[in-house]
Amino acid sequence: MSLAGLADAVYLTVEHLSGRSVRCTVTNGCSEVLGSPYANVGGYPLALFGALAYFTAFSLATLAAFGSRRAGNFFAALVALMFVTSLWLVYLQAFVLHAFCQYCLLSAAITTLLACLAVARRVMK
Repeated sequence: MSLAGLADAVYLTVEHLSGRSVRCTVTNGCSEVLGSPYANVGGYPLALFGALAYFTAFSLATLAAFGSRRAGNFFAALVALMFVTSLWLVYLQAFVLHAFCQYCLLSAAITTLLACLAVARRVMK
């Protein structure tokens, strides 16, 4: 799941940094969302931070799969932070920008699935 999120975030980062606009095929609001002030943090595209988070989640999940308890705990904490951030960003799209970006919604869905996996991992222990 985290590799799918990484691909989505890398795509958005590359498009942003190259100055190309992202074309929406499912929704109509990609330009509004990705061109908003909320799409940048400290002059860097928000998608870049997403790519870093997804890469870190993948790395931690891999280490946890090989038995690292500490990596599993960090994975759960990171995914919780990603989930809360995704909730905030979906809120911004819905109630502040009144526009939706399909790539952002895909990222939110992937993060939600990662959160479900993290919770399931905790429950199954």
